Amino acid sequence: MRHVISATVQNVPGVLAHVSGMLASRGYNIDSLAVGETEDPGFSRMTFVLRGDDRVLDQVRRQLEKIVTVVRVDDISSRNFVERDLMLIKVAAEAGQTRTEVKELAEIFRGRIVDVAPDSVIVEISGTEKKLEGFIELMRPHGILELVRTGRIAMVRGSPVTRELTEAADGPAPGEVGAESLA
Repeated sequence: MRHVISATVQNVPGVLAHVSGMLASRGYNIDSLAVGETEDPGFSRMTFVLRGDDRVLDQVRRQLEKIVTVVRVDDISSRNFVERDLMLIKVAAEAGQTRTEVKELAEIFRGRIVDVAPDSVIVEISGTEKKLEGFIELMRPHGILELVRTGRIAMVRGSPVTRELTEAADGPAPGEVGAESLA
């Protein structure tokens, strides 16, 4: 089973290495990892995708919660969420029919050409993993020269009250102990 996990962490040097090292040392493979600053510069959000059953997920959550710089851990894969990957793909496309076809396919996938060379184009495209995989397969016959992708980022839909950053500064609300459990 695929799990999308969001962890809010203190924005201090070494957190990424500590978290990824802990997961690797325990034999957990990370399918995707993205980290960046949140709306509060004192915190970053790590979004990673792991595969495993609920037992594995529970072990990962417990290990993450032991790390001092980890503020909150959520398995958002069981909730209604939006996820995106970003990809740059360089495709062989000389001027003429091939370039026109690549441009049209990019537009269908809501991508855009961000660089043009005499013998290739670079397309920027974002979306779900399946969307990006579909675009890659359509580009293979043209000749993929280079491809790079970001890690997956995700956010729960709607506007639930989010207390994670204030809890980090003030401690848990009365009656709560530690990080909230996974949904």
